Amino acid sequence: MTHDKQIHQLNQLIFSSSTITILTHPNPDGDALGSSLALFHALAFQNKNVKVIIPNSYPAFLKWLPGIDDTIVFDHSPKKAEEQILRSDLIICLDFNTLKRIERIAPIIRSSQAPLALIDHHLEPDSEFQIQISDTNASSTAELVYDVILSLQIMPADLSLIAPCIYVGIMTDTGSFSYSCNHPRPYEITAKLVESGLDVAVVHNLVYDTFSESRLRLLGYLLNRKMKVFPSHQAAFISLSLADQIKYNFQIGDSEGIVNYALSIEGIKLAAFFTEKSDLVRVSLRSKGDLSVNLLARQYFNGGGHKNAAGGNSYTTLKKTELAFVKMLDQIKDEIINAH
Repeated sequence: MTHDKQIHQLNQLIFSSSTITILTHPNPDGDALGSSLALFHALAFQNKNVKVIIPNSYPAFLKWLPGIDDTIVFDHSPKKAEEQILRSDLIICLDFNTLKRIERIAPIIRSSQAPLALIDHHLEPDSEFQIQISDTNASSTAELVYDVILSLQIMPADLSLIAPCIYVGIMTDTGSFSYSCNHPRPYEITAKLVESGLDVAVVHNLVYDTFSESRLRLLGYLLNRKMKVFPSHQAAFISLSLADQIKYNFQIGDSEGIVNYALSIEGIKLAAFFTEKSDLVRVSLRSKGDLSVNLLARQYFNGGGHKNAAGGNSYTTLKKTELAFVKMLDQIKDEIINAH
């Protein structure tokens, strides 16, 4: 899918803007941070007054990303973030498709007079964005950001700051190139990054080989004690309670990828991971083939996402969320079994 018209419009806005804000979603993952920081460096290269705003804290395994210390974390500095947004000439939202995702920041965005642009690869973007560079076939938002930077002709000769950010976005959103990348573009981009001097082994180690002992012990405990498998429904789920989080010194990012362990069981087509919060239960859903967890997330858990990777929230207890999921499995059993 080409976005020449939208990219041209964004190019004009960038050219005429002095202060630009880049905004991504809460609980930012590798794609959210990688794509945001890549665009940040490209716009800074153009001498723009640019800042990245993150709604809340980011995982420790991403703290090495170039430029991350220059970000504004809304939870830590809400006044500073608000001032940045309200003085911006342009706001660019990355890796989310609706302002509902950014909750407390949304009213500030809506009170701003700045144009609102979107670069994203999730389904059904909201109409609030004046410019939408949206492609559900893209492996990641980082892939789209790379193409945007290239098309805008603002790619610096030295990619040492941009390359690791783009690669982290693509690598993490494709499970190290194991899904959502069945087309040439993410590989072509990665080849260009490697040609520029990127050491992919070093980046992979920084992201995946820096877990704490407590995180690994938590993983073992969850797989051994908290994973429930329903062979007749070809489904499974794992639950993480607040008590377990305290016991294993849970940190932001420690649950990254755990849902995929349930999905990796032979014969399982649908997996869920429930994380208990103080006021809700966070739901992560994964599926195989043509079974759409985006639709399930929208229908049952006030959420959405991709066809095979989606999420939402359950505004009840962890136990009731588990029971609701099991009830859902009974309702969609034939849909799961017949999925290819």
